[in-house]
Amino acid sequence: MTSRRRLLPLLLGAALTAAGAAHAQNALDSVMAKKQIAIAIPTDFPPYGFVGTDLQPQGLDVDMARLVAAKLGVKIELVPVTSANRIPYLQTRKADLVISTLGKNPEREKVIDFTAAYSPFFQAVFAAKGTQVKGPADLAGKSVGVTRGAIEDLELTKIAPPTADVKRFEDNNGTVSAFVSGQVQVIATGASVAGNLMARNPQLGVEYKFVLKDSPNFIGVAKGEDALRLKVNQIIAEAKTSGEIEKMAQKWLGRPAGTLPE
Repeated sequence: MTSRRRLLPLLLGAALTAAGAAHAQNALDSVMAKKQIAIAIPTDFPPYGFVGTDLQPQGLDVDMARLVAAKLGVKIELVPVTSANRIPYLQTRKADLVISTLGKNPEREKVIDFTAAYSPFFQAVFAAKGTQVKGPADLAGKSVGVTRGAIEDLELTKIAPPTADVKRFEDNNGTVSAFVSGQVQVIATGASVAGNLMARNPQLGVEYKFVLKDSPNFIGVAKGEDALRLKVNQIIAEAKTSGEIEKMAQKWLGRPAGTLPE
């Protein structure tokens, strides 16, 4: 009787572990069974995700989400998220994947898993098409606007020639306003700020000039969902080979995708 009592908890524990493992690996099966995938995307972060004039989501992350769904052969449900709730949405199964300018770091890796990188996210130098800037040396004698203390400020300080006139502003709005009004010829900022600037001021003909710092984006997957993660990795690898990743980077960021980490 005693041995049976000892055995019962062990059997129950094993059963619960097996059930947990089965649950942890069921996202891909569930998606394929429903023929639909819910993907969290940004709608206020151009050029990665924003609402167009037709009131429909668009941007690099939205295109990537649609590509994943198309390659899986399922319908897509686009789930708008913010920076604050995108990981909770994944953890609570409100989304099967998060494609929302998600960077990978040790803290996030404790709570979710990541696929290979699918796009660049970067701080860079931007200016009008007619402004001849191809690298740091070309900033000599030019006025450059940057937000004080931001990553791009730190990176710009490392490489700007002594004759560059670096003007620092207290926030992104001030930096953008200075560029739009012509107070500075060049702006050093993040891709999302630049994307918004380009979308709102197409008459300026702003374009990407050169990168200051790269921080690639990854797709977030719920912890333990290895089958789904590996399937999405396969899709990303094929999209890199076919040139689809490169086309998205050129379309939305105006720059090559570059070498993205696996």
